[in-house]
Amino acid sequence: MYLDHWQLERKPFEPQGTGPAYYASESHQGAQLKLRYAIENNRGAAVVAGPSGVGKTLLMQNLIGELPESVQPVVQVVYPQMPSRELLAYVAARLAPPEEPVGLTPTVDQSWLRIESLLTESAERDQRPLLVVDEAHLLEDTGTLETIRLLLNLQRDGVPLLTVLLVGHNSLLSTLGRTPRLEERLDISAVVEPFSADETASYVAHRLAVAGAPGELFSSSAIETLYQLSHGVARRINRLGDLALLVGFANGALAVDAELIHSVASELAFARAA
Repeated sequence: MYLDHWQLERKPFEPQGTGPAYYASESHQGAQLKLRYAIENNRGAAVVAGPSGVGKTLLMQNLIGELPESVQPVVQVVYPQMPSRELLAYVAARLAPPEEPVGLTPTVDQSWLRIESLLTESAERDQRPLLVVDEAHLLEDTGTLETIRLLLNLQRDGVPLLTVLLVGHNSLLSTLGRTPRLEERLDISAVVEPFSADETASYVAHRLAVAGAPGELFSSSAIETLYQLSHGVARRINRLGDLALLVGFANGALAVDAELIHSVASELAFARAA
């Protein structure tokens, strides 16, 4: 809607920030380096934690896209509140070849034996499966943390047959602290932080450049205000930035200034209160 007004090729603040739009802050780079080390060096488990909206999902998507072909299959659990039986059945189905028919939900023993068999076959092909559990801070509520720990017992010559990445809010670290038998199996721990003030400015500039912006559409005061109101959380920056461009277009603005950012932030706050 506002692309022609701002002379943009695409919307700069879409949440799907993969590919060229992906911005790797210092925190993101450090976390990705640790996770790649864990995966490529056959470590059993790693954890990445951070507040909501800081880009943990984008980090994982970017990481998975850069992994060597030997890391397969990649099993992503995006709804971790399944009971253990359903979780094991889901993992077994995703580890199996795509052409394998899916039957009724197997028993825990059947799923376990199938997972063990599939992981052994992968090892014989020099492949290493990756299990990514998103929203892993919810696992404690379902009692499946012990199930995850037991998966790490599947080994060959003392090396785990798969790598497990637990991704969640900062509360995940506290949850793991209350589960010492699993915590001691974690080889890598990484925390993703919100952007700093300088990173917020770089993020906005990067997103605008990728979108084809002809110049600096956001004033320095607007970016400073963005940082103050968003606290460096990418999801909030995207929301405020996108709405600022829309309202600026409607008002015929030539640039986004601090006043406009404050205005759209007030609108969002009013909408949430309503």
